Amino acid sequence: MPGSEWLKRDQIAKHSLDMRQFVDFRQATLPGGQRIVEGYNAAGLSYAVLPDRGLDIWMAHYRGTPLTWIAQGSPFSPDLGGWIRSFNGGLLTTCGLTHAGPPEKEPLTDGGRDIHGLYTHLRAYDVAVKGAWQGERYVVELSGIVSENKLFSEQLRLERVYRLAHDQPVIEWTDRVTNLGDMPAPLMVLYHINLGFPLIRAGTQFHSAHQAVYSRDPEARKGYDRWPHYDAAIPRYAEQVYFHHVKTDVGGRTAAALLQADFGLKFEYDANTLPYLTQWKNVRQGIYVCGIEPGNCIPEGQVAARDNGRLIMLEPGEAREYRCTLTVLDGSDAVQQCRAQIEGLQRNGTPAAGCRLDDYAG
Repeated sequence: MPGSEWLKRDQIAKHSLDMRQFVDFRQATLPGGQRIVEGYNAAGLSYAVLPDRGLDIWMAHYRGTPLTWIAQGSPFSPDLGGWIRSFNGGLLTTCGLTHAGPPEKEPLTDGGRDIHGLYTHLRAYDVAVKGAWQGERYVVELSGIVSENKLFSEQLRLERVYRLAHDQPVIEWTDRVTNLGDMPAPLMVLYHINLGFPLIRAGTQFHSAHQAVYSRDPEARKGYDRWPHYDAAIPRYAEQVYFHHVKTDVGGRTAAALLQADFGLKFEYDANTLPYLTQWKNVRQGIYVCGIEPGNCIPEGQVAARDNGRLIMLEPGEAREYRCTLTVLDGSDAVQQCRAQIEGLQRNGTPAAGCRLDDYAG
């Protein structure tokens, strides 16, 4: 439908008495028993949240075009076990809350830590939906609580809120993590945002307002000259991972984007609390899924983070808040404006404080 006049508040009020016609989070249950909350709006955005997988995002589409890759047979039960085996793909898989990175043998008494921690296997509770007009914009909020805790050990609580406006192709969430225990707890939070075809395809480029970009390992160094560029699907492709030290505006916000000529996705977040940005390139045939991953850490694991002086500890009663926004860019004008925004940060921004990657230099 051409134009946007019909999305204005006064026009809607004249023609409809129920805003679910234009925007909502709709709660249901899948045949296997998992809960699902489907968000949609009049701007053409839709995405599905899984309360039984940490309130993370599974499917996501814009006007019928998929934004993410999903694993065959997903969504998997949180009881399936093993992060790799139960990886849904999907737009958002949160890593943490006390570990993000490869498996670790520590602690021996508990059988170690699985890749990227426990969060994706945790079920949310107190899930609720509410909506109201905020000026000229009707906003629906989906909220819930996820707890990572163990007797005589960490007692962390994450409160998540998604905000979905009726007239914008924007996914926005805020997480507040609180240490309810009486001892300091490790805090590793990494947002594994997974993108797929056709958003990612040959010719797509990644733009970040970076101070520096570092290769994780020798495999990544092989492709360093092409880190911004994505290729067509390649059989048996070996993943390449890069760490970005980003620049921010005066408020500490930064932006990055995956861009084609007339379509893209922009990432905006607060680098004061999420100073690290990991880029995961995986253009492997069939499992063609790539990640853009803001975090308060890099995916190195709790042991390496502690040894390298990067591990954040959350004190008793302390809370940290994380805010992320994903915006669909539809049309060449939107893409150009985004590119100009990132180039401006690149020229005039300040390197994010708290980002320590010197050991990956050289």
